[in-house]
Amino acid sequence: MNAILQIALYTVLLIALAVPFGRFMSRAMEGEKTFFSRVLGPCERGIYKLLRIDPGEQMSWKKYAGCAVAFSALSLFALWAVLMLQGRLPWNPQGIEGTSWHLGFNTAASFVTNTNWQSYSGESALSYFSQAIGLTVQNFVTPAVALAVLFALIRGFRRVQKQGLGSFWADVTRAVVYVLLPLNLVIALALVSQGVMTNLKDYQVYELVEPATVQQEDGTEITVTRGIIPMGPQASQVAIKQSGTNGGGYNGVNSASPLENPTPLSNLIEMLSLLLIPAACCFAFGRSIRDKRQGRALFFAMLLLLVAALSVVAVMEQNGTPQLAQDGAVAMAPAEGYPGGNMEGKETRFGIAASATWAVYTTAASNGSVNCMHDSLTPLGGMAPMLLMQLGEVVFGGIGCGLYGMIGFAMLAVFIAGLMVGRTPEYLGKKIEPFEMRMAVLVCLATPLVILIGSCIATLLPATADSLNNGGAHGLSEVLYAYSSAGGNNGSAFAGFHANTPFLNVSIGLVMLAARFLPMLATLAIAGSMVQKKRTAVSAGTLSTTNAMFVGLLIFIVVLVGALSFFPALSLGPIAEFTQMLA
Repeated sequence: MNAILQIALYTVLLIALAVPFGRFMSRAMEGEKTFFSRVLGPCERGIYKLLRIDPGEQMSWKKYAGCAVAFSALSLFALWAVLMLQGRLPWNPQGIEGTSWHLGFNTAASFVTNTNWQSYSGESALSYFSQAIGLTVQNFVTPAVALAVLFALIRGFRRVQKQGLGSFWADVTRAVVYVLLPLNLVIALALVSQGVMTNLKDYQVYELVEPATVQQEDGTEITVTRGIIPMGPQASQVAIKQSGTNGGGYNGVNSASPLENPTPLSNLIEMLSLLLIPAACCFAFGRSIRDKRQGRALFFAMLLLLVAALSVVAVMEQNGTPQLAQDGAVAMAPAEGYPGGNMEGKETRFGIAASATWAVYTTAASNGSVNCMHDSLTPLGGMAPMLLMQLGEVVFGGIGCGLYGMIGFAMLAVFIAGLMVGRTPEYLGKKIEPFEMRMAVLVCLATPLVILIGSCIATLLPATADSLNNGGAHGLSEVLYAYSSAGGNNGSAFAGFHANTPFLNVSIGLVMLAARFLPMLATLAIAGSMVQKKRTAVSAGTLSTTNAMFVGLLIFIVVLVGALSFFPALSLGPIAEFTQMLA
């Protein structure tokens, strides 16, 4: 009962915060006056003047796409250079050397695509400069790019027989200045109040109460008498890693570390931050297209899928496995002061409810941060987060991209329904024709395609086996999860998978780039086509896209595409592991 109350509380708080924040986002992104305008308006206008941006410019979809790709490419190469040259850059008191070329490429591609996949441990591999200037800057601008594309799509549906979608540069500026910066200032201060550090001090060395003997890779043993506490600007990066659906942790164990997530309140703040903006995007969408029912319909479709996944993970983790139960020798049922279930890989201070909720929220939100180790989840408990990523991160998903991905599925659902009744499909008052359908299919299938191609090639190479922590079905799950995380622009991992090799770094990096930009370009193509169309009058035969029937149809289409695409692979991985567990 306690676990159910916790999960219900998280969900109610999320909705209560998302509704007003969605209204605020809509006003801010449309250039309307907000309660921050008096303070942040001069900053916005100063950026326009400094960079010679015309906020009133109406770009074609091709120019808008070109700006988005060029900006992202520049960010990719700049961050790649920073990572490789960090040994010669300031704010490096530990004297950490630059990364290898392939790790630098993987990390740059990861943060530019809002994935934040990490083939390294942040506190030991990156300097303060790389963390604060390289990664944190990308944590702000990459979600801003996707949010800009979402509002370009909204204008495409809302405007009638026009040419322009707005200014990419103005949209990115508004997203950063009005949405991300104020929100993360509040979150960072809240985290500092809970003990998350922010400084530029050298790492602190302390004496162990009891020396520990550690076996090294070569088999020799050493006695460790001292430990190191990583310092640095952690609170500022933790805030935006959560709210920006980024996920890359300052420390290697991410938000399972007490340095990033020290208290129950910090855990609640970080968990709500995971889904706040993606959920708010639904309500911003409804307000911006002048029909709030459309936003609510998409929100409830996402929410039902989220609840279903959360139920699976919570039940599986609470029940544990026969191997953990040891024929009744270990109690799986919760008791006073004892959570029961599968506690392997989980922080005892969080327990199963908070860990399961975070695991589902982070994979639904395209975030990837963790407060428990997903590699230690039960077979079906680990499959649910994996499937959330494989669906294309459309169950709220990343900022902007999650919603425009779900809109692609909504167009596919409308098209299928139109075929059933023999009518030309319409969505939001505009006819959907062959070009839009081809682009919508690309939005829906790009993620499954790159995940399956990448994981297929990886499993065919004998060297991949050397990166696995486990063999058999769970080993395949490690590979499949890695490429699902990259293809879903998520960034979480089954932590036993060692991905810092040239092939894995490059292949995972390419998967991240393809999964980010193919749907984005297809979305802008849809927006460019829709903005030129006239609006069709609603008639008795028009399919409603706001009622419960359409919500059910949309959920069915999303699950059907995911099941058809990934069922064979899942059968060889987590499902096979589940059957082996029962044998």
